[in-house]
Amino acid sequence: MTATLFAVMRTRGPAWNDVVPLEEQVDWRRHADFMNALHDEGVAVLAGPVGGTRDVLLIFRAERAAEVEARLAEDCWSVQGLLRTLWIKPWELRLGALGPQTALAR
Repeated sequence: MTATLFAVMRTRGPAWNDVVPLEEQVDWRRHADFMNALHDEGVAVLAGPVGGTRDVLLIFRAERAAEVEARLAEDCWSVQGLLRTLWIKPWELRLGALGPQTALAR
């Protein structure tokens, strides 16, 4: 089976502290390292918050949605209830191209 792109919508969970910024949430460094590792593997292609919402949009590369779900379940922010997945849907890139990998939040 070949890798497919998936759009993933995650949102803040019950443990999210609205009083502090993203980088001051519990275990920020561990979460950022986890996401950077997924990016370095070529699994997490793009990720970032959706302006004006409590949501985060991610583009993942995997063979099945269940793989995406399983990988995100390993994130400390998933385990601790800071983020939860709303949906995972196959996504077809129709315009543009994914460029070289560059990690964020190092």
